[in-house]
Amino acid sequence: MVGSAIHRKLLGLGYTNFITRNSSELDLRIQETVNEFFETERPDYVFLAAAKVGGIWANQSFPADFIYQNIVVQCNVIHSAYATGVKKLLFLGSSCIYPKLAPQPMKEEYLLTGLLEQTNEPYAIAKIAGIKMCDAYRAQYGCNFISVMPTNLYGPNDNYDLQNAHVLPTLIRKFHEAKQNGDPAVTVWGTGTPKREFLHADDLADACCFLMENYNQEGLVNIGTGEDVTITELALLIKEVVGYEGDLIYDASKPDGTPRKLMDVSKLTNLGWKYSIELKEGLKQVYADYLNPSSLIPHP
Repeated sequence: MVGSAIHRKLLGLGYTNFITRNSSELDLRIQETVNEFFETERPDYVFLAAAKVGGIWANQSFPADFIYQNIVVQCNVIHSAYATGVKKLLFLGSSCIYPKLAPQPMKEEYLLTGLLEQTNEPYAIAKIAGIKMCDAYRAQYGCNFISVMPTNLYGPNDNYDLQNAHVLPTLIRKFHEAKQNGDPAVTVWGTGTPKREFLHADDLADACCFLMENYNQEGLVNIGTGEDVTITELALLIKEVVGYEGDLIYDASKPDGTPRKLMDVSKLTNLGWKYSIELKEGLKQVYADYLNPSSLIPHP
């Protein structure tokens, strides 16, 4: 989802000289393969969007996969970028790097000031390691490696698997199938009270390209909207967009996760960037894409 969005944005900006590989062509978990790729292709700029991601169920079920695969991918790519003289690298993390009970909205300086949310701690630790690795290579070798932390994302080429997907695409699929099947109700995990911020992948891509051109410092930059909704509010929005007329049922036996994860985006706003796609409009777009996946630009 993220890689294809960045590719679309760069195409729109007029860039044409791309080096792309999908996971079947280049396994970023294998150090020798990654080294060979960088030595052969010699890219100038790298957007490191590759990651193993998933929702609460996936993170709880496969914690070893989440910490190992993300750390090894980051290590391989970041080190090879340094070794082959990449001019600039942008590393994408996640808002789950912040403490579970961090003050809201979450500022960049809140990193490592408290305990993480248990349900995705291995993934968060991997992403924190990526941030610190970029800063370490900047400090020791002078590499222009930057880190950005997007909020919860949605958009074309999202994952709609009911076991592994995040909350927004999961609810889109649940409401769509319930509408098709005439089901009287849709079950929502948890209590519906946690609040989440959602950013369209095309807005993220726009921010990443903006920062690749305009930001050259250590640390990290939050990317988000600065606005959030409860899971119940999200579910009602998706219900309206899909046109489902049944009821909502809450399964409180399922975990809520972090109570709130609102990003403080003042740093990015002060640099001159702001999101443009409102949540309801974005939901309409992605539901249309869900209904007609053949219209999507293939992932590079």
